[in-house]
Amino acid sequence: MNRILFFLTFLLMINACTEKKEEVTFKVMAWNILHGGNDIPKGPEEVIHIIQEIDPDVILMVETYGSGKRIADSLGYNFHLIAEEGTALDDKNINLSIFSKFPFGERIDTKFPFYFGGREVLINGRTIRFFSNWFHYLPWENEPEEMGMSTAELLDWEKTETRYNMIQKVLPYLKKYSASTDSIPVIFGGDLNSPSHLDWGEETKEIHNGLQVPWYSTKVLEELGLIDTYRTLHPDPISHPGITWDSKGVKDEHRIDYIFYKGDALKPVASDSHNAHLGEPFSINGKTFPYPSDHGFVVTTFTF
Repeated sequence: MNRILFFLTFLLMINACTEKKEEVTFKVMAWNILHGGNDIPKGPEEVIHIIQEIDPDVILMVETYGSGKRIADSLGYNFHLIAEEGTALDDKNINLSIFSKFPFGERIDTKFPFYFGGREVLINGRTIRFFSNWFHYLPWENEPEEMGMSTAELLDWEKTETRYNMIQKVLPYLKKYSASTDSIPVIFGGDLNSPSHLDWGEETKEIHNGLQVPWYSTKVLEELGLIDTYRTLHPDPISHPGITWDSKGVKDEHRIDYIFYKGDALKPVASDSHNAHLGEPFSINGKTFPYPSDHGFVVTTFTF
């Protein structure tokens, strides 16, 4: 009888512990704001207005360039500048940053903070590692399908410039942290400056001159187990292209800004892509603002 009572007590304790793990929903935004938002009059204020309308819990910001702390303070976010510890938070030379409504945990410093770095974020006492990134735009071609190259030649061309070399430098960090997502999940987002292999497959070959291209810049992330949230929730690249780069008067529409994740504890439940031309009206939630960037942005909602 004592053994039975002990076993029942043990089951009740396990059940109580399990019930305490509440599911949390939170929203992540990845946005390159272009030169700190300063390329239009009162640009940082327009960045603030748009973030207010999106109301994300975490922001992975690119091209912060001195505006981040001001934006974070005006909106009530915790602010982490991806730079050497002790760097002035309004330093106009610093590219990447992370905003969070949740408390920060440990710093995640890298040797390459200008284009890759992170911070732990504590959500209801549990940890997620967030990383913000920017990879160089070279090599770039507005319409790669018009270069007269085969798939193999395009993949060779992709590795000829700075972006590929940057990825090689940060791969050890990506491998390290993606290997431990059973215990601490990872969310990685920002500006890859590259199209996705998921947008250049069988479904889209008719608009790409018959080409299917497994672009290295995104394929290497998939091989590490990182999942593209927007394309996972919108698997048809024709009906949902998710464009975040589109120069006015030029045919160069691409999806080059992303939010990836890895970890069984995480589940993306919604993802949206927004885009507008620099300085032109951008409407959201019934309000219109001058758009302060040349990049669109991605917003993904997760449960944890």
